[in-house]
Amino acid sequence: MKRFRIVTSIAVVSMVMLAVAPAVFAVELTNPIGVDDPRIIIGNIIRALLGIIGSIALAIFILGGFYWVTSAGSEEKVTKGKNMIMWATFGLAVIFFAYAIVTFVVGAITGSDGQGTGSGQNPEGSGQNPG
Repeated sequence: MKRFRIVTSIAVVSMVMLAVAPAVFAVELTNPIGVDDPRIIIGNIIRALLGIIGSIALAIFILGGFYWVTSAGSEEKVTKGKNMIMWATFGLAVIFFAYAIVTFVVGAITGSDGQGTGSGQNPEGSGQNPG
């Protein structure tokens, strides 16, 4: 009989704690990024990475120009500078096209117009997609 009382007491205390726990330990987590759609989050991450890569390509472009200007007539440094500028230009073109493609694909998937409004409608609000 004593064992039954102990088990019953533990069961009652456990049920009361389970019933009270959500009210006592209620924690509300707010979304720090303000976006709930993972497609938009992934698109924003890709855009940020493309921006960083574009900055790196621009730095290489400037470095190539620096090599070319400071070559002091050395044909090897002039060629190195020209090649850096040529490949940085090619890289920037690829980055611009990649950014355009990502913007188009993310806009098509999320139904936004690429301007961050998410409406997919023209500013007049006629309900028709622009284009």
